[in-house]
Amino acid sequence: MQISHTVTIPEHEIEMSAVRSQGAGGQNVNKVATAIHLRFDIMASSLPEHYKERLLKLNDQRLTKEGVVVIKAQEHRSQEQNREEALQRLQELIKSAISVPKPRKTSKPTRSSQRKRLDSKTKRSQIKMMRGKVNDE
Repeated sequence: MQISHTVTIPEHEIEMSAVRSQGAGGQNVNKVATAIHLRFDIMASSLPEHYKERLLKLNDQRLTKEGVVVIKAQEHRSQEQNREEALQRLQELIKSAISVPKPRKTSKPTRSSQRKRLDSKTKRSQIKMMRGKVNDE
């Protein structure tokens, strides 16, 4: 499976098994094991070390404490389509882990926006002060 130009995952590192799908679906669901259970051990894989570190730091429910990615694909009726979808989901997970987010640049509000904010606050304050009780003296 191709991850990037230089990184690939050999098929023998990805463990796939066919299981029965959940939910309604009639006789096909009861007879045929069309869902795919994919397991990928990050530490035992041939991925580069920085890929492994980034993947293990992910806060994802598909990642176990032992560092194994578990994906269950059961959306389609055919086993082959579910196998393709499971592999695609694994590929997307790895790609999302290695993409480095751009650092956020701090910004300051403009002078005019600060002035507008303060003006609206004083206006609001005046409106609220006018609601007070009137003294007859």
